[in-house]
Amino acid sequence: MDNLTNEELSIMIDKAVSGDKKSLETILLSVQDLVFNLSLRMLGTFQDAEDASQDILLKIITHLSSFKSESAFSTWVFSIAMNHLKNYKKHMFAKFPLSFEYYGDDILNGKVDDVPDLTQDVEKAVLAEELKMSCTNVMLQCLDAESRCIFILGTMFKVDSRIAGDILGITPEAYRQRLSRTRKRMADFLSEYCGEYGKGTCRCTNRVNYAIQNHRISPNHLDFTVAKQVPIETTVKVKRAMENIDDISQEFSYCKTYRSPDSLKEFIENFLDGTSFSIVRNA
Repeated sequence: MDNLTNEELSIMIDKAVSGDKKSLETILLSVQDLVFNLSLRMLGTFQDAEDASQDILLKIITHLSSFKSESAFSTWVFSIAMNHLKNYKKHMFAKFPLSFEYYGDDILNGKVDDVPDLTQDVEKAVLAEELKMSCTNVMLQCLDAESRCIFILGTMFKVDSRIAGDILGITPEAYRQRLSRTRKRMADFLSEYCGEYGKGTCRCTNRVNYAIQNHRISPNHLDFTVAKQVPIETTVKVKRAMENIDDISQEFSYCKTYRSPDSLKEFIENFLDGTSFSIVRNA
């Protein structure tokens, strides 16, 4: 939808609301990667992100008629998604919450040298990369839901503070202050413990078998290293569609953007082809 003008997008949304299946499918497919990546960062795992993304896409369908073109469509999608994800309780870390204290203690005191080889002939470098991506993503779960929202909007998507404030229901000034504090907490933790991004002693290669033993990664199921990345230009277009970024943005190299799983596209197609489409459309 990056090539559509606001007028063309408005026409497509009107057609979708009126029951045009193709227009609705185009709209949903255009935002599925955005929705999935927000869900992944907020929830920590691919499976939970996929489940939440389906819920969010259904909300987009049922609320599409309420979009008034007073803001960018992507901003409206952000609001729908973030409001859902802040209160989402069905993910793994809602049941087993993390903290920086717990994470740091595990890094310092985990018995990594006492674990046998569990790599199952999978190249250790591949597993180390999987652990690195998983670890830095799961580390976000040490933040409370609101702080996680702020960090994701400000660091991964670099959303303008005015827009982020509107999405989260706080003032731009409050958003900037909380973003600064949250970034510092993340940066301090990385600097103290992580040898990949900071000055710490922790190295992913040394913790591969320990991570497998504790079910943090699996040689038989590699999510992060198998997932296709979205070109950086795509993320930039999303940010520009919302508004110009502000001057407090900074780069965190581990915030990669992934294409949503094929199963999410299949969910959209199967839903639109099923009997539920007419029910939700008329909700």
